[in-house]
Amino acid sequence: MSIAVIRFPGTNSENDVLRALNQIPEAKPYLVPSRKGLAGLKDADGIVIPGGFSYGDYLRAGAVASMEVITEGIRDLAEDGKPVIGISNGFQILTETGLLPGALLPNYSARFVCKWVYVRVSESPSVFIENIEGAVIRVPIAHAEGNYYCQNEHLDALNHEGRIPFRYCDAQGEITTDANPNGSIENIAGITNQKGNVLGMMPYPERASRPVLGSSDGLQILDNFVRATK
Repeated sequence: MSIAVIRFPGTNSENDVLRALNQIPEAKPYLVPSRKGLAGLKDADGIVIPGGFSYGDYLRAGAVASMEVITEGIRDLAEDGKPVIGISNGFQILTETGLLPGALLPNYSARFVCKWVYVRVSESPSVFIENIEGAVIRVPIAHAEGNYYCQNEHLDALNHEGRIPFRYCDAQGEITTDANPNGSIENIAGITNQKGNVLGMMPYPERASRPVLGSSDGLQILDNFVRATK
C-alpha cells in the first residue's frame, strides 16, 4: 500500500517513520515534500504527518503548515475515508486544519518534555488499535505544546463516541494526574475523527517500533494503519 509521509519545512521525524513502516509487509512508504502540493498525494492510499517543528512552530504549532496547499489534499483524502495519522506536530496540524477538534496548548509546565511515558489503550473499537485494546503501552513523547484541550461539547462527543484511543497512565495502567506529562484534559494522548479514519496522537509510535529503541509497542499501531489502507 502506498503511504505518503509528508515533510514540511522543520519536520524531523520523517526518516524514523519511513524506517518503521518499511518493517511492515506490503507497506510502500514514500516521502512527499509539502511543496509538491496535491500532485504528491495522487497515488496515496494513506498519509502520515510526522512530528517536528513545521515552520519552526512560528505563530502557533502547526498553524503555518495547515495553510499549505497540500493540506487541502490531505483533507480531501481524509473525507474520502483514507486513513491519516498525525504524530506530535502532525496532531497539531490536524487540529489546525479542523480535521480533528480541539487544540494543543503549551505544556502545563511551560517546558519542552522529552521522555518515555505509559499510555493506556481504549477498548472502544478503532482500526488503529486492533489487537491492543485495553493494553498499556510504552512510547516516547517530545513536545512543548501537547496539552490537549477542547470545548465540553467536543469532549462529550469524544467520550460518548469512543474516539479517545490513548490516555496517559502509570505503569499499572492507572490514569492519574501524576502520569499526565503535559496537562492534557482527561489525560488524552490521542483522538480520532468521527469517521474513525483520522488519528492524532502526541506519542511517537515509530520511535517505539523496535526492541533496540527501548520498546516495540508502537509498531502495532502502524501495522494497523497499514492494514487500514487496503
